[in-house]
Amino acid sequence: MAKKVRSVRVPRELDELDLSALVGECEKHLRDLESAGLLLAQGNRDAADALVKARRADLGRRVGTLVWEARLRRQEKARAGREPKEVARE
Repeated sequence: MAKKVRSVRVPRELDELDLSALVGECEKHLRDLESAGLLLAQGNRDAADALVKARRADLGRRVGTLVWEARLRRQEKARAGREPKEVARE
């Protein structure tokens, strides 16, 4: 029997993740899977396999880019918070 997970720690970088863009990428991937299913039903197995393989790599790259952008936004916010405020010298 599988263990139940009580809590999961999520990196702070993922607070900045654009969830609507992530869902959009998943929608595109699902559409491509449906297209692959149609190709398979038509008897074109090689084309279906090629489409699934190409789109899987594409989805991974795009999700990775979204996570990278979220990390950059988090770092920019952290830098903006750490920058010392200029003191007016008279």
